[in-house]
Amino acid sequence: MVHARTMVLPLAASLSLLCGVAIAQDDAGAEEGQLAFNNNCRTCHVTDEGDHRLGPSLHGIIGREAGATQGFAYSSAMADADVVWDEETLDRFMENPDAVVPGHRMKPYPGVASAEDRVKIIAYLKAESEGG
Repeated sequence: MVHARTMVLPLAASLSLLCGVAIAQDDAGAEEGQLAFNNNCRTCHVTDEGDHRLGPSLHGIIGREAGATQGFAYSSAMADADVVWDEETLDRFMENPDAVVPGHRMKPYPGVASAEDRVKIIAYLKAESEGG
């Protein structure tokens, strides 16, 4: 019995440390995603529900139809786009908005060239959509 206790205590301590590292990595990933969002999107968008700026709130964007946010006046191109914002569509749109929704009003937004930044932004938006 004493031998079992001497093994369990170090194991429990190790697991606690590993969980702390995982949480720290998640926090770092969230911070990187928010930083990428702030650097590329925040001029026009926020993730607070119902808080529309130059662009609509991106709260709950994952799974939402383009042009479907209540209280925002979309361009006819965006309102009629027949697009559902999933991870793949968001990636394509952020890379080249004109290719996904020609005629959008997000000019002079050139898109996000960095695939790494797009991944971070999408992860951030997904976490925000899930209430993270």
